[in-house]
Amino acid sequence: MSPVEGTTPSQSGAADGLPVVAPQLRALRRRASLTLEVASRAAGLSPAHLSRLETGQRQPSLPMLLALARIYGTTVSELLGETVAERDAVVRAADVEPSEAGGWTYWPAGAPGRGMQALRVHVPYGAQGDIVRVHPGEEWLYVLRGRLRLRLGDTAHALAPGDSAHFDSGTPHRIAAADRDGAELLFVHTLLQSPTAALCLGPATEHHTPGETS
Repeated sequence: MSPVEGTTPSQSGAADGLPVVAPQLRALRRRASLTLEVASRAAGLSPAHLSRLETGQRQPSLPMLLALARIYGTTVSELLGETVAERDAVVRAADVEPSEAGGWTYWPAGAPGRGMQALRVHVPYGAQGDIVRVHPGEEWLYVLRGRLRLRLGDTAHALAPGDSAHFDSGTPHRIAAADRDGAELLFVHTLLQSPTAALCLGPATEHHTPGETS
């Protein structure tokens, strides 16, 4: 049995205040025309475990919700049964207010409350380069200006303008600007409804390799 299959209600999203999602899970699976067996296999669960999620006997963890949302072609918000007011599809530069945290500057590049969060980000030189992140979701970034140092697991990458990266954010990762003027990038993230600052600067899990420098 996998670790996620062993999740009990007290360990799952229910403890974090997630609503009961059982009716939505079943309805969205059927809308996607997937059998219990096919959907559970794609999510890395047993059919019995997915059935328990759909009948409310278990509550899904956040990584599970992200996986099921991708499989069913929907958002985590819809899985949770949330209704969102109509939003404009276009984000106007004149309406965007930047925010700062830990030296990083963020400009929203997408509508709030979506399953994907899009940002334009300025990464200053040397800021937060020693913080390693591990969390559910996926990340995509595209370097607009400057050079970026990206470490994924034990591998270091140097990215120049026009380079991009797309990775599972469950992989330990960290980002740092390589130039004194910093770096600017486009950033898309699937982390569940996170405040902007938490995407790069929230609570971190430290992973240090002997002899490693940022």
